Amino acid sequence: MSVASVIKDKQEFIGKEIYLSDWTQITQDQINKFADSTHDHQWIHVDEEKAAKGPFGKTIAQGFLTLSLLSFFSYQSPIQLEGAKMSINYGLDKVRFINPVFAEQKSAITSF
Repeated sequence: MSVASVIKDKQEFIGKEIYLSDWTQITQDQINKFADSTHDHQWIHVDEEKAAKGPFGKTIAQGFLTLSLLSFFSYQSPIQLEGAKMSINYGLDKVRFINPVFAEQKSAITSF
């Protein structure tokens, strides 16, 4: 499916799921490594003992970790730019992290 065909037939896709990515599990080790690379060692992410007593009852992934997985999920999309040799991230508008992602929780992108 090409982006051009989706745009041309956009009415057909309104309110419908276009694809479901594979699920991926976010591990505590992954959260800890992300904390190391971004210097975001807030206890809610990396201190399992303290986080167990916190508002979520366990550690949660950094919002930017979950956001960064969009690249991984996008490679699974059936929508491709015809003739494209590469793509770059231009930015996102109005990104919000409305639900926590817990360590050892599986996540997927359910629509595109």
